Amino acid sequence: MTKIAIIGSEKSGKTTLAGKLGKKGSVTDITMYDYAKNDRVLTTIDATGYPASVKSLLTALNLSDIALLCIPPQGLDPLAAECIIALDLLGYRHGVIVQTKADLSYPLAIEEMREKLKKITKGTALENWQYHTVSTTSFEGMEELKELIFSMGDKVDAEQRNLDSLPARVVIDQSFNVTGIGCVVLGVVSQGTIHAKDKLVAYPAKKELEIRSIQMHDVDVKTAPAGARVGLALKGVQSKDIDRGFVLSAQEDVVTDLTLECTLSQLAKEVSVGDMLHLYVGLQSSPVKIRSIKQEGQNAEKAKPGKKYIMELAGTKEIAFSKNDRFVLANLDGRQRFVAFGHSQ
Repeated sequence: MTKIAIIGSEKSGKTTLAGKLGKKGSVTDITMYDYAKNDRVLTTIDATGYPASVKSLLTALNLSDIALLCIPPQGLDPLAAECIIALDLLGYRHGVIVQTKADLSYPLAIEEMREKLKKITKGTALENWQYHTVSTTSFEGMEELKELIFSMGDKVDAEQRNLDSLPARVVIDQSFNVTGIGCVVLGVVSQGTIHAKDKLVAYPAKKELEIRSIQMHDVDVKTAPAGARVGLALKGVQSKDIDRGFVLSAQEDVVTDLTLECTLSQLAKEVSVGDMLHLYVGLQSSPVKIRSIKQEGQNAEKAKPGKKYIMELAGTKEIAFSKNDRFVLANLDGRQRFVAFGHSQ
């Protein structure tokens, strides 16, 4: 199964493109599109709640393995630039920069724009991404884009097989009741392999549960490997017990306050002790207050762009995570909202 996030500014053509990559499914602040043919399964996630909500953007990216960043002939605007910063802070490994609306431009202008984008993304996580050109009116280039996505998906699948033997973790994005079945959740196996009858815990609520049954693309299965998008019928919990962002696993750290080693984006504004930010990890988020900032063991009042710091953060709700999770900090009042990435200490 290949899972892609399609992102960009509001006039980038991303939603039109998403509609050509699959059949429209569930709609919240993200919109799912599904495509299945022979043994190829593609789930496209459009961050439809963005730019109003950066959480929508991060949700789409964290549910996916490949990102399509859509850039129209007009080039970058502040929102497309913000998407690049988000991808860089997440260390996003796999993606394609899609130059959309190619029929509204000329080959020379498209090539000039590509060279500009290469300069802008140099030194970021997008530096070695591939480029592809499509029309979002005639859709010329669509079949080639699908082939590129599936080829990249094969590489991702091979990488994920190295995660199958790790302890199981499932990140939940939807929870609801089904008559006669009970609690059903939708999510992605981020690592490990899950089995029917496995006993896990829903974090951060620490609710013990059992996986009653597993579906992948509406087909009942006994197991699901890393990378699989799954529907799980659960025993021992109700849908009201589980929210988007919950993690099903055997063990997670659960905290309200935490200490992060943070690296600020080069394009972020400085932040100060006492500032309120939003912290994101996986599909979870929490407002946090900067309690202290340290650089090389010395207290500091401010953290500056491009520098590394140890930050103590006071949160307002419990967050579940494991030691390798990557956190993102954002200032929702800023013009460019993403501030930093970090790891727990």
